[in-house]
Amino acid sequence: MNDPALNQTSLPDQELSTVDKLRLLLDITKTISRSLDLEEVLNLVMDTLGSVLPYDAAGIYLIEQTAEDGDPYIFKSKVIRGYEISFELIEPRLKLGEGFLGRVAESGQAIISHDVSEDPRYFAARSRTRSEMIAPIVSNGEVIGVFDLESDRLNAYDEDDLSVLQLLTSQVAIIIEKVQLHDQLVEKKRMQAQLEIARQVQLELLPDSDPQIENFDVSAYIFPTEEVSGDYYDWVRIFEDQIGIVVADAVGKGIPAALLMSFLRASLRAGVQIGYAPHIAMSKVSNLLRDSIEDNQFITAIYGILDTTNRTFVYSNAGHNPPLLIKPDGEYRFVEYGDTPLGMFFDAHYHQHFIRFEQGQTMVIYTDGITEAAKENGEEYGTERFAKRVLECIELPAKQMIDHIRKGVADFTERKFLDDDGTLFIVKAV
Repeated sequence: MNDPALNQTSLPDQELSTVDKLRLLLDITKTISRSLDLEEVLNLVMDTLGSVLPYDAAGIYLIEQTAEDGDPYIFKSKVIRGYEISFELIEPRLKLGEGFLGRVAESGQAIISHDVSEDPRYFAARSRTRSEMIAPIVSNGEVIGVFDLESDRLNAYDEDDLSVLQLLTSQVAIIIEKVQLHDQLVEKKRMQAQLEIARQVQLELLPDSDPQIENFDVSAYIFPTEEVSGDYYDWVRIFEDQIGIVVADAVGKGIPAALLMSFLRASLRAGVQIGYAPHIAMSKVSNLLRDSIEDNQFITAIYGILDTTNRTFVYSNAGHNPPLLIKPDGEYRFVEYGDTPLGMFFDAHYHQHFIRFEQGQTMVIYTDGITEAAKENGEEYGTERFAKRVLECIELPAKQMIDHIRKGVADFTERKFLDDDGTLFIVKAV
């Protein structure tokens, strides 16, 4: 690493013309443009800068935060040379408008001080400094940092030097943007890879096929979103003529919601194996969730047992959307019974509800991603429009009904993907 003092001695400022400085500057920018490591780039700039603009001390400071919260630490040094290292230099205690750094950051205008001892704006950080030059680092019209050069000589810098420094700061700004964009791209690819893994895991949790049971036509589907879903459905065969059915919706979406769904699946399936009734299973799962999740997380769910021999559905509703029931004559209603979402309170109590299926009766369990799907202007699909769409296709098999309902939502929103996850679980007594 070159010593700046040696650079100043071997290449004194007066021996270089502006053209020579520009040529050296071009060499510097070619060198630093090859790297995507910001720390390495800034160190290369500082180590080679002395051959263009001799200095005795220098620093590149980037603005890490604003002073809106009253915290004065708005600058952070990325690389410094020629100073006695102290906390005040690593994170200068200057607000916007204070000292040379603060004034340049606030105004976006460079400063040349030929004699800092006569300049009231000077914030003394080095006793030997006699003159100083500071230029803003500007990205997309916004000051993101400052470049500071200090000299032990009076009148060390002039307007030509400032022009060279400003050219260098513009290159530094471009490289900072490039590094940040590269880091963002790397992070985006990393997140996409994680989301894809999570989505594959989630798909593995869903049933491979619809249940085949006597006297009933059953089908379920999760509408795709652009992110990992917070919705979940499942069915488990308990006896030859009984299956457990669950439809759930975790608050939020993405990986945290998908993890909650994994937890719910494991817990409910364990409850099924033990033989818990729906309301007991819900209570135990809710307590387990409450012990394991944060206060702002919860799951709405419907879990019940469909008995094909007795043509009944016994279920509990943990804060979920009310099931839609449609009689053979087309009369419909939303079954407005329910308790608190899973994981919201300790020792939550859940009730059981009972539905007896008439021949030709249909039950649709859904998540709010369907009914709250909205147009660009904010108008929601709504429960009434949803119920009427179901009625339009009530004579179709359950699987074809799902396709018809899905198309109705897509036509209404005029979008390929929903804003939120959407699930349909249709049970038809045939």
